[in-house]
Amino acid sequence: MKKKTVKIIFSAVLIIAVMSAMSLCAFADGNVAGAIEGTWKTASGQIKTVVNNVVFPIIDLILAVFFFAKLGLAYFDYRRSGHFEWTAPAILFACLVFTLTAPTYVWTIINV
Repeated sequence: MKKKTVKIIFSAVLIIAVMSAMSLCAFADGNVAGAIEGTWKTASGQIKTVVNNVVFPIIDLILAVFFFAKLGLAYFDYRRSGHFEWTAPAILFACLVFTLTAPTYVWTIINV
């Protein structure tokens, strides 16, 4: 039991020593906030383009596939049991409509 405790303490001290040796202090001179804001202004257009042209269509495609698959499964359950379950297809349809219309308003919400 004592050897295990010593090993744990030794490895913790060793990790702290290595982290201290590898770390650097960074001192910023000038307007750091201005540099970050300028970088964000430059990159925000590219981020917006990528999200509108890549991310939202991928999410839309995945939701559309899930929606039609769940609609088909609900129909087969209806044929088997006589009861059509609307909850899952309705939720997937609402999410699909939300993501299809999201590019028109999401950028005004987050001020880009």
